[in-house]
Amino acid sequence: MKGKLLALIVLVAVVAAGIAAYSIVSRGLSAHAEPSRIETVVARAMRHWATPAAMRDRANPVQPSPAVLDGALEHFADHCATCHANNGSGDTPIGRNLYPRAPDMRAAATQSLTDGELFSIIEHGVRLTGMPAWSTGTPDGERESWALVHFIRYLPKLTDDELARMEALNPKTPRELKAHEDPGKAQQGESGKRPEPHHHGEKKR
Repeated sequence: MKGKLLALIVLVAVVAAGIAAYSIVSRGLSAHAEPSRIETVVARAMRHWATPAAMRDRANPVQPSPAVLDGALEHFADHCATCHANNGSGDTPIGRNLYPRAPDMRAAATQSLTDGELFSIIEHGVRLTGMPAWSTGTPDGERESWALVHFIRYLPKLTDDELARMEALNPKTPRELKAHEDPGKAQQGESGKRPEPHHHGEKKR
């Protein structure tokens, strides 16, 4: 059985290498192009077979609760939303320009994965994509990843209030931080001068 599985993995890898070579020759290395349907099918098959069966079938050891979801929401907003967007759509400047694009995690392609598969992706990443490995090698780190699995399941049910809270938790650029510290700076022109105050109803002299 193991021999057949290994042969299948090797076959899929060879096919994938051939598709990759053809893609490079025909379309170059630009990340602007969308992956072909064949690339997508092969990549998903490889991801599936690269996850050990014991891991795919593993149940989430973290019990869902409001506190667990609350912590995972904060973690997702701070660590994941830059690529995946607060709502999991992947519609961000980085997510739209990865190759392959960051997936819409609310859709069936992600929601149909087992908890074990989602945990494996979070912990170990996915090679040749923008998905990094977040494993810290600690029980606390694993617990956070399992909590994120619960949050991914919750993404289709996010409320407007929760999205607003996540937006406040998103990482800020230095410019955004400065504007937050001094809102007046956000209104300054390139010259650095503050605009003259204008009061509604005030007549110009």
